[in-house]
Amino acid sequence: MPCALSRHKWLIAFAAALSLSACGSSADREVAPPSDESLAAVRQTDGANRTALAYAVDGLFDAEAVGETRALLVLYDGEPVAQRYGEGFTADTPQLGWSLSKTVTGLMIGMMVADGSLALDAPAPVERWQRPGDPRGAITLRHLLQMRSGLRHAEIAEPAYASDSARMLYRDGRDDMAHYALTQPLDHDPGTQYAYSTAETQILSDIAARTLTQSEDPQARQAAMQGWLESRLYEPLGLATMRGEYDATGTLIGGAMFHAGAGDWAKIGELIRQGGVADGVRIVPRGWIAFMGGTNPADGAYGAHLWRNRAREEGRNEVVFGGRGPQDAVAALGHRGQYILVIPSRRLTVVRLGYSSAEQQAALNDRMLSLAELFPAQ
Repeated sequence: MPCALSRHKWLIAFAAALSLSACGSSADREVAPPSDESLAAVRQTDGANRTALAYAVDGLFDAEAVGETRALLVLYDGEPVAQRYGEGFTADTPQLGWSLSKTVTGLMIGMMVADGSLALDAPAPVERWQRPGDPRGAITLRHLLQMRSGLRHAEIAEPAYASDSARMLYRDGRDDMAHYALTQPLDHDPGTQYAYSTAETQILSDIAARTLTQSEDPQARQAAMQGWLESRLYEPLGLATMRGEYDATGTLIGGAMFHAGAGDWAKIGELIRQGGVADGVRIVPRGWIAFMGGTNPADGAYGAHLWRNRAREEGRNEVVFGGRGPQDAVAALGHRGQYILVIPSRRLTVVRLGYSSAEQQAALNDRMLSLAELFPAQ
C-alpha cells in the first residue's frame, strides 16, 4: 500500500526522509536535506523535531509559494527555537505591522478600561455622537473593538484608492483621520453586523488620546500618547524597537502604523499567550485577553481586535486556519501576510513578517499551520 504523502509539496521530502521504510525504501532514492540557512536557524528542542522544523522554515521562505518572508521567529515556551531573516533584516529591524497594530491598540484600550478611564459598554465618549437624535450615540467601545459599530465603511474597493481605508490613511482624510472616521453615517444599527474597519480602530485611538489630554494641540496630544505607551507598554515589555506613527492632529494611527522588530512583535504575542503577564508582572487583565480572543456575536472568526481560528460563513475569506488545527489559536494579522500566531495549548508564538500577494495568502496560512502542528498539544 503506498504511503500517504504530506498535503504540502514542500514537506514531501521530509516525510520521505523520516519514513522511507514505511513507503518501501530504495537504494537510489535521494532526499534533499533542508537548506543550510534553515538548519542554522533552528535549534534542538523537545517541542519539535529539528529537521522537520528546518523544512518548515524553508517552506516559509519559498518566495514563489508564499512571497517574501523578511522575518520568521518561533518561540516555544517563550524561548526562540527558530529564527531566520531575509537579507538586510534582523530581529531588531523595525517593520510595519499594518493591522498587527490593531491588536496593540486593543491591548491599550483594555488597560484604560482596567484603569477606570473608559467603560466597555457605555456609549463611546464621542461628543458629536451624543447630540440628541444621533443614532450613533448607541455605539459602545465593545462595538468598536468587535468591528460592529454599523458605521459606513469600505475597507477595500476597486480601484483600491477609492476605499475608505485608503482615503482615510492617504487621501482626503489623512490630516485628521479620526474626523474622517467619526463623521461617517450609520449603515446598520450598532451591534448588529460585523464589518472589518481600520476606521473603527482610528476612532479608538482618538478616544484614547482624549482620555489622556483635553488639549487640541497636536504636539501635546502626541506627547501624551507617546508618554503613556512608553511607561505602560514599551518599558514594561522591553519593546525597544516599537514606535507608532501619528497624523497631523497628533492622533496615533493605531489601526495600521506601528513599526517594530520581529522580537518586539513576538513580545506582544507572548503577552497574549501568557494571559496579560510579562516576566511575572501583570500588564493587561487576564479577562481582557480572554475578551479579545473570545466570541463575537457577529462573526465567529473575529474576537475583539484579535482573530480566532474558526470557519466563516460562505462568502467571507478564510482567516488563520479556517477552523483547522488547534482551536485555541488566535492571531494578529496584517496586510500582505504579517502574522503574530499564538497557540497556548502548544506553548507557541510565531511571528512572520514580509510581503505576500492575495493569491499567496492561502499557502502562507497552510504552511503556518504545518509548522504549528510540529509542536505537541499539551
